[in-house]
Amino acid sequence: MEANQRPAASPHTAEPAAGEATPQRARTRARRPTIKDIARRAGVSESAVSFAMNDRPGVSEATRERVRRVAEQLGWQASTAARALSGEGSATVGLVLARPASTLEVESFFLQLVSGIQEVLSPHQLGLLFQVVDDVQAECTVYRRWWAAHRVDGLIVVDPRIDDPRPALLESLGLPAVVVGGMEVGPGTAAGAAPGISNVLADDAAAMASIVEHLDALGHRRIVHIAGMGGLAHTERRILSLRTEAERRGLADVFSVTTDYSDAEGAEATRRVLASGTPPTAIVYDNDVMAVAGAAVAAERGLSVPRDLSVVAWDDSVLCRTMHPRLTALVRDTAGFGRRAAQELVSLLAGEPARRVQEPVPRLAPRESTAPARQS
Repeated sequence: MEANQRPAASPHTAEPAAGEATPQRARTRARRPTIKDIARRAGVSESAVSFAMNDRPGVSEATRERVRRVAEQLGWQASTAARALSGEGSATVGLVLARPASTLEVESFFLQLVSGIQEVLSPHQLGLLFQVVDDVQAECTVYRRWWAAHRVDGLIVVDPRIDDPRPALLESLGLPAVVVGGMEVGPGTAAGAAPGISNVLADDAAAMASIVEHLDALGHRRIVHIAGMGGLAHTERRILSLRTEAERRGLADVFSVTTDYSDAEGAEATRRVLASGTPPTAIVYDNDVMAVAGAAVAAERGLSVPRDLSVVAWDDSVLCRTMHPRLTALVRDTAGFGRRAAQELVSLLAGEPARRVQEPVPRLAPRESTAPARQS
């Protein structure tokens, strides 16, 4: 049975994933029985197994029965992913989100990401199984349960973490997976990728550098970064890039504060930094809802945006473009990000090798929420 051909190559930069699995990893990997195992045990060819298991002519009834008996003894099940890709059924891929469920109410990034993922999965008759859990340990438990129950044939993994346990786990289970987002923190750090796992990523460090360049050109010397969740690789990359750029430009009053991405924590963090003895003249927020909440806090305190405080949002959205003043924001194709991740997973399910795909650097769109810093 042949799977569909791989989708047309993306115009974005791609390179092969890291080298092949080591012999030790191959020995310890949990694995499901394959057609090759059945053929070896039954004493027939792999094509004969395929004919027997798919009720096709070409083998005798005795051989068909022997093959099916061996398959049952080995606990073999047909790969639903392969059947779906060849138009003979449906399959499911999984997406687990280890974040507070309340943040999904206001976080537009994941809605756009899932929209792009579905655009690719639907034509291939691949369903998406979605679950929200409390932490990464619970996420790993879900992966083990899904693998044991044959619930999914592949995974899209989000929010890479420092010392992330998930790539090694998925490699050991033999589940095809695509990680969305870079897994390294900075230059020279280990990416933590597994050979059988693809990676689709954007350059967060370069994006943060473009924000600092914009604010520095406007004369801002005191910049605060209201970041997302600590421990996430992309959060740490942004924090590191901010610190590196600040040191390079001689900006002393620059620092980051982590939150849970919610408007409530974004607003509270803004209140704290604005109440300090040396409040910032510019704040960079890691998503649009925190930026809007922060602008509202500034207004509560009688501050004008951008006259007294410049505001930058990491992800552009309708909120950024419709509020007054319109927010300066990073523009990127989040739905396209999801499409690329899903395309890479479809390729893995079709037997293609893992790849590392680099997305374009998000583009900063200056708007009315940033202006020259007031001299104090």
